Amino acid sequence: MPKMKTNRSAAKRFAFTKKGKIKRRQSFARHLATGKTAKRKRQLRRTALVDKSDVGRIKKLVPYG
Repeated sequence: MPKMKTNRSAAKRFAFTKKGKIKRRQSFARHLATGKTAKRKRQLRRTALVDKSDVGRIKKLVPYG
Protein backbone atom coordinates (compact mmCIF):
# COMPACT_ATOMS: atom_id res chain seq x y z
CA MET A 1 0.00 0.00 0.00
CA PRO A 2 1.44 3.42 -0.94
CA LYS A 3 2.26 6.11 1.59
CA MET A 4 -0.40 8.73 2.29
CA LYS A 5 0.22 12.27 1.08
CA THR A 6 0.28 15.13 3.56
CA ASN A 7 -1.79 18.18 2.67
CA ARG A 8 0.95 20.81 2.66
CA SER A 9 -1.34 23.79 3.31
CA ALA A 10 -2.72 22.08 6.42
CA ALA A 11 0.76 21.08 7.58
CA LYS A 12 1.81 24.74 7.56
CA ARG A 13 -1.26 25.85 9.52
CA PHE A 14 -1.35 23.25 12.30
CA ALA A 15 1.21 21.96 14.79
CA PHE A 16 1.02 18.92 17.05
CA THR A 17 1.79 18.97 20.76
CA LYS A 18 3.67 16.12 22.44
CA LYS A 19 0.40 14.75 23.79
CA GLY A 20 -1.14 14.69 20.30
CA LYS A 21 -3.36 17.76 20.51
CA ILE A 22 -3.42 20.12 17.55
CA LYS A 23 -2.50 23.81 17.85
CA ARG A 24 -3.75 26.53 15.52
CA ARG A 25 -3.51 30.29 15.15
CA GLN A 26 -6.36 32.58 16.14
CA SER A 27 -8.49 34.18 13.45
CA PHE A 28 -9.51 37.89 13.28
CA ALA A 29 -5.96 39.10 14.00
CA ARG A 30 -4.88 40.28 10.52
CA HIS A 31 -6.48 43.67 9.86
CA LEU A 32 -9.06 46.21 11.12
CA ALA A 33 -7.11 46.24 14.38
CA THR A 34 -7.96 49.82 15.34
CA GLY A 35 -11.47 48.80 16.35
CA LYS A 36 -10.23 46.07 18.68
CA THR A 37 -9.12 46.61 22.26
CA ALA A 38 -5.51 46.06 23.31
CA LYS A 39 -6.60 43.11 25.47
CA ARG A 40 -8.36 41.44 22.54
CA LYS A 41 -5.38 41.91 20.20
CA ARG A 42 -3.00 40.55 22.85
CA GLN A 43 -5.16 37.45 23.31
CA LEU A 44 -5.35 36.89 19.54
CA ARG A 45 -1.55 36.53 19.43
CA ARG A 46 -1.78 33.31 21.42
CA THR A 47 -2.29 29.93 19.82
CA ALA A 48 -5.42 27.92 20.46
CA LEU A 49 -6.24 24.23 20.35
CA VAL A 50 -8.38 22.74 17.60
CA ASP A 51 -11.84 21.69 18.77
CA LYS A 52 -12.31 17.95 19.23
CA SER A 53 -15.02 17.87 16.56
CA ASP A 54 -12.43 18.95 13.93
CA VAL A 55 -9.48 16.83 15.07
CA GLY A 56 -10.39 13.84 12.89
CA ARG A 57 -10.55 15.91 9.72
CA ILE A 58 -7.19 17.52 10.35
CA LYS A 59 -5.52 14.20 11.20
CA LYS A 60 -6.59 12.92 7.76
CA LEU A 61 -4.93 15.94 6.13
CA VAL A 62 -1.74 15.57 8.20
CA PRO A 63 -1.42 11.81 8.72
CA TYR A 64 2.19 11.80 9.94
CA GLY A 65 1.90 14.74 12.35
